[in-house]
Amino acid sequence: MGRSSKDKQALEEKKGIIPPDSLSKTAAKKLKNSRLKIPTTAELIDPLLKGDRTALSRAITLVESTASKHQQQAKELIEACLPHANRSIRIGVTGVPGVGKSTFIEQFGTMLASQGQKIAVLAVDPSSSLSKGSILGDKTRMESLVNNEQVFIRPSASGDSLGGVARKTREAILLCEAAGFNIIVIETVGVGQSETAVHSMTDFFLLLKLAGAGDELQGIKRGIMEMADAIVINKADGENIKAAKLAKTEFNRALHLYPPKVDGWRPETLTCSALHNEGIDKVWNLIEGYLKLAKEKSTFQKKRKEQNRFWLLQTIDSRLKREFYEHPKVKKELEKQLELLSENRTTPFAAAEKVLSLAKLNS
Repeated sequence: MGRSSKDKQALEEKKGIIPPDSLSKTAAKKLKNSRLKIPTTAELIDPLLKGDRTALSRAITLVESTASKHQQQAKELIEACLPHANRSIRIGVTGVPGVGKSTFIEQFGTMLASQGQKIAVLAVDPSSSLSKGSILGDKTRMESLVNNEQVFIRPSASGDSLGGVARKTREAILLCEAAGFNIIVIETVGVGQSETAVHSMTDFFLLLKLAGAGDELQGIKRGIMEMADAIVINKADGENIKAAKLAKTEFNRALHLYPPKVDGWRPETLTCSALHNEGIDKVWNLIEGYLKLAKEKSTFQKKRKEQNRFWLLQTIDSRLKREFYEHPKVKKELEKQLELLSENRTTPFAAAEKVLSLAKLNS
């Protein structure tokens, strides 16, 4: 006896054969509601503390949200995670586009995972200043690492934040630590001088460089070089080995121009080939050596306290900025001044003064 078309459709829907646009209205509505439903703090925090990666992803999405309706729940999540945080090693990895950050992190993370470590990778992609969009392709570039059960990878857009980090990277670090990840790797955009923000939230700051890129002598300049705890010349393979060794010598000379760090650490330069998985273990050994020294000299905890201080000031700054721009009178006056500016009836400085005067509204 043949089945009716309705029965066939129901069976196909159950098996997932029919594409979403062919689902019955009831099934489609159910699917949409399940995706839109925001779990409560209790529903998120329990699985998150057990290391559930889906709960962790949803929690990060919630704290990254700029919607005012999510702010309170995000605050509750962070507060619930705080007692379980600060139990990881935070490593910042930066370098210009094309230096091989993703390949390096994939090999680095795979090696650490094989040793039983739990690694969270917070990969920050630059946002377009025009479309405001980001590619967020780090999971695709780390094809092997993304399938490792010991690893969590979260790509985020930098938005309009300075320093090559996402607006809520610090909160994401705390959530990952609460989920049991003991090594947090922050892959940054690599925007040069403004990497101060990354340095302010990591225990070890690693700078990836290329040999023969014409920037060896740039090491003499202060800035990102001064902040780096180590420099790694990547792609030291094939015909590039000789150039990599030469670049290593040049960078080591440049690093000796700087005084030692507070704890006495002198940054070193290493070479590696992330593509061929060569020299990655030496990088980890160097990081372990630095952490051992920092803990012996008590500078590790001091640095963490400085990170919290920086976080406090940045949070106040971003909160004041958001509240100022969201004030109804500020919105109205800003729109008016922009119109006057477009008609050449005011100057940017006079317009700014007029808008900023509204900061005294609540005083």
